[in-house]
Amino acid sequence: MVAAAGDAGKADIAGKLGIEPGMVVQELGWDSDVDEEVRNAVEERCGDDLVDEDSDEVVDVVLLWWRDGDGDLADALIGAGTPLTESGVVWVLTPKTGRPGHVEPSEIAEAAPTAGLSQTSNVSVSDEWAGARLVAPRAAKSRR
Repeated sequence: MVAAAGDAGKADIAGKLGIEPGMVVQELGWDSDVDEEVRNAVEERCGDDLVDEDSDEVVDVVLLWWRDGDGDLADALIGAGTPLTESGVVWVLTPKTGRPGHVEPSEIAEAAPTAGLSQTSNVSVSDEWAGARLVAPRAAKSRR
């Protein structure tokens, strides 16, 4: 029973990220330090493999694994937002406070508007990683 309860919590990771069956999810910034349980939960919920940065598909969700030192976050967010549907979401996944590669929340808050995105919420996705949810502002969506 204990394992089942733990598995249920891990399966809900995809729910926290708003992943639904049939969604196309793109992954950017993969490296050996990413949380495979998060990736597996997302793939299981959406029902397909994550697409990578070379994909030309229109996507519902982008998972951007981001660490301090990875470069210019605003530039990465501009690129991440390009293949999104109108209601698409970018999740910036960063190491939690005290972990190697931690990114200050203020850095995400400053980069998002430059990329035409607004931060709407934060979640803990695993013991090591936190997520910041970014979306296109409603006013920008209505002008499209």
